[in-house]
Amino acid sequence: MYHRYYDLYFTTATILEWKHLLKPDSLKDVIIDSFRFLVREKRAIIYGFVIMPNHIHLIWHIPDPFVLSDVKGDLLSYTGHQFKKILWQKHPQVLARFRVNLKDRMYQFWERNALSIPIFHDKVFYQKIQYIHNNPCMPKWNLAEQPEDYVYSSAYSQVDPLKWDFLSSFG
Repeated sequence: MYHRYYDLYFTTATILEWKHLLKPDSLKDVIIDSFRFLVREKRAIIYGFVIMPNHIHLIWHIPDPFVLSDVKGDLLSYTGHQFKKILWQKHPQVLARFRVNLKDRMYQFWERNALSIPIFHDKVFYQKIQYIHNNPCMPKWNLAEQPEDYVYSSAYSQVDPLKWDFLSSFG
């Protein structure tokens, strides 16, 4: 039996050193493609998201038999590989800013240990959705006047319900 709050999380993943890697739409689209894949493969149900210049926020459910750490790891690993390919071809000077001296990799795009907080109540769910949707409108970012004006957010589905066809409604 499905429990409303079973494996439901608010996740934040940040670009290494808070660099503004995600300004270009082409790199945001890598994340969107990853979301679509995870939903299509039934590895995640996504209720809300925003892609900011240097981080993402996501509310998602991870259904059995999958576990959050694996799905999150796959999302960040895949997007990192795609970022590397795109930057190698189009912006090698930007790629160089993500070079690291680690045994297991030459480049790192995401900070380690992306934060995921379980959601157990409607009040918290709706508070996190509101936070996600309002993020682009904050004075620090000034990316949109209204939440639904920012395309790379689940709030935009109010303008174009088909744009983010991988989103699920909650309730």
